[in-house]
Amino acid sequence: MKPMAITDVGRLKNELNKYKKGKKLDIRHFNQAARLAWLGKITLAPLDPQDPQCQAYLLHLAYPEGLGAHLIDLDEDLMNQIHVLDGEQARYLAEILKQGVEDRAGELSRLARRDFYLEKFFRSEASGPPENGGG
Repeated sequence: MKPMAITDVGRLKNELNKYKKGKKLDIRHFNQAARLAWLGKITLAPLDPQDPQCQAYLLHLAYPEGLGAHLIDLDEDLMNQIHVLDGEQARYLAEILKQGVEDRAGELSRLARRDFYLEKFFRSEASGPPENGGG
């Protein structure tokens, strides 16, 4: 392997500073990443956890599965790489990820307690007779 001579230290420092700050996703890509975050399909990691001045995060997006795979349109260029993301957008994506987990857990909890049988076969008199001649 050939050694690489560093002749422009200032340029190298500028490039490193760009990575420390990260890069913002445009609106369209952020919305796609946020949808995946809500579904729990992102991974965020600090770019350099030992450097307190480094605000950037690494972002990886996983393809959705099931119904989400058919309903969410994704740009392939967004999906095929790891992004060095701006700290502000990373925090927002983390909040969306948390909210998505809480929303899905709440729905599953309500589903586990829901009594479909009583709801469908034992209606109150105020709601009228069951539909389709049942009951």
